[in-house]
Amino acid sequence: MKNKIPSSRITPETFYTSRRRFIKGALKTTAASFLLTSCSPNANSENQVETSDSNVTKVIDSLVDDQGFSATRYEDIISYTNFYEFSTGKTQPTKLAEDFITSPWIVRVDGYVNNPRVFDVDEIKNLFEQEQRIYRMRCVEAWSMVIPWIGFPLKKLLDIVEPTSDAKYVRFETIYDPQQMPGQNNPSYPWPYIEGLRMDEAMHDLTLLSTGIYGKDLTSQNGAPIRLVVPWKYGFKSIKSIVRIDLVAEMPTSLWMAVGPTEYGFHANVNPNVDHPRWSQATERRIGQSGRINTQLFNGYGEKVAYLYEGMDLKANF
Repeated sequence: MKNKIPSSRITPETFYTSRRRFIKGALKTTAASFLLTSCSPNANSENQVETSDSNVTKVIDSLVDDQGFSATRYEDIISYTNFYEFSTGKTQPTKLAEDFITSPWIVRVDGYVNNPRVFDVDEIKNLFEQEQRIYRMRCVEAWSMVIPWIGFPLKKLLDIVEPTSDAKYVRFETIYDPQQMPGQNNPSYPWPYIEGLRMDEAMHDLTLLSTGIYGKDLTSQNGAPIRLVVPWKYGFKSIKSIVRIDLVAEMPTSLWMAVGPTEYGFHANVNPNVDHPRWSQATERRIGQSGRINTQLFNGYGEKVAYLYEGMDLKANF
């Protein structure tokens, strides 16, 4: 019988304070441990365990969301992506991002804070315990995945910099590097990529800064070395390859708001009752699965997040 793990709640696997401890922890003989170890990119003779393809399949099948869908295969997650900084295609970023340099990497956190900081990404990984969370991801284009992320709540980082009372929103910015990211030479988009959250959304415990998937470091096409994950919102809110987090008083204008303000709103909460102007949002196609499934309000996380939008017109605030 499958071990059903609802992804609408936090599902920490084991806490790790460094990459080394993470890999060693994966050696424990639990199903999830076998999966993490088999996926580890840095495994050596000290860290390896024997796993057959059938064992790995069984482990993947044991990671399911509360609709009974298995976690999306790692190969599908890394080969079917939206990352316009590399390409507008779904498969091209995998090839174009192969040589993308993600180390060294710094993230600047400033704005309305008492303690502005510049973090090295390795420092971030060591400062915050890394946990596994199985979240659904729903793209605005009506396809979806179930992803076992590795990361930590954004709230933990914001607590360190101490937001002031003037901070009402959090603005995120992706690296701007057209030499490495050929898609940024496309003048149709106002680079760099910008996204934003309200403070209460940013401080919610489901809001994750992710550094990996399936026990591996993030691939470049998935937003390495650090990205945002907000599971109750459409995927374009989960900005990739972050270099700056700025706490501001005014609502930021995201890239997609600037490109299509009538199609891509600031809140972007998953809502089957509010169609995109060019297609229905009532159903979705789960990558790796046949057929379509019904889309859930707030992507199924309403029990945790609906209170954030009480009294708000979700059609006007799309």
